[in-house]
Amino acid sequence: MSSLPFPPQQIISQLRKGVVIPAHPLALNAARKLDEKRQRALTRYYCEAGAGGIAVGVHTTQFEIREPKIGLFKPVLELAAETLDSITNSTGKSFIRIAGITGRTEQAVAEARFAVDTKYHLGLVSLSAFRNAGNKDLVDHLRAVSEVIPIMGFYLQPSVGGIVLDYDFWCKAVEIENLLAIKISPFNRYYTVDVVRAVLESGRANEIVLYTGNDDNIVVDLLSEFNFGKKTSTKTVRIVGGLLGHWAFWTKRAVELVDEIHKMGAKQKSISAGLLTLSHQITDANAAVFDPHNNFAGCIPGIHEVLRRQGLLEGLWTLNPDEQLSPGQLAEIDRVYSSYPHLNDDAFVKEHLDDWLK
Repeated sequence: MSSLPFPPQQIISQLRKGVVIPAHPLALNAARKLDEKRQRALTRYYCEAGAGGIAVGVHTTQFEIREPKIGLFKPVLELAAETLDSITNSTGKSFIRIAGITGRTEQAVAEARFAVDTKYHLGLVSLSAFRNAGNKDLVDHLRAVSEVIPIMGFYLQPSVGGIVLDYDFWCKAVEIENLLAIKISPFNRYYTVDVVRAVLESGRANEIVLYTGNDDNIVVDLLSEFNFGKKTSTKTVRIVGGLLGHWAFWTKRAVELVDEIHKMGAKQKSISAGLLTLSHQITDANAAVFDPHNNFAGCIPGIHEVLRRQGLLEGLWTLNPDEQLSPGQLAEIDRVYSSYPHLNDDAFVKEHLDDWLK
């Protein structure tokens, strides 16, 4: 029997079913200090919208929370855990808790230990600190973290600090027994296929669950059935859910979308033109919010702008004062808001906002 840590079976089952996991933003006030009331309100929003979990301490939460002069990594993870405890106690529902894990091995292991102490189930391990490292060093790092917390592999797009992780790396990474999921978010179809093929060929496709982080191709990822020929021991595999910054807003619509695709199931013989149209509309909306035309410079302020319009955030403040909406980005958000009213969940938020802010 493995000595590595694993989450409770209920959490593993939820993870494998496929759920919506928003990447949790950071709520700040005008003084750029943590706004605990609105931070809790965001967590409550995600849970009541039907999300199956949340990810905290990730890019959307702002990596700067780890800087000693800011010191928000522990308070933010604790606040989310306490809020989830309260919701679970009152509703009986459990939620997958994912902690972002960053840095070189000493820092990552320390973050993993704190996450475990704070009742997080999985660590989403960023390898950005290992630029120019070889595959062996990368896998050794993952193994060190896996001895502390079960892990979710993470292919972060290079545009926002990720590194290229080749097929051979993934073949080695998926041998880690308590690597239970992978967030695939390179924003690149070739790199996405590398990950899926490695999982299929490992013989662990029934154990390792795939989540999309490709905000530019969410619906296509969820609709796809992957098959790479006779070499694989499992015939096909699907991406069953997502861990996305794009799902940090309009979350209820994301839950409805995933539910619809799950109901279609593997029996689908064709994909409706309507879903493909919706796919492109979601990608267009994501472009307005995530600001890819400016190398994603306005990504976090873009997310904040949508949440501000809904009343969940008070302003667009980030820990880095230089992080602002890009020129023309506000007009683009106006455009997609007007063009795709069916994508927002503003009415749902308006109905519950006062309760979430209590």
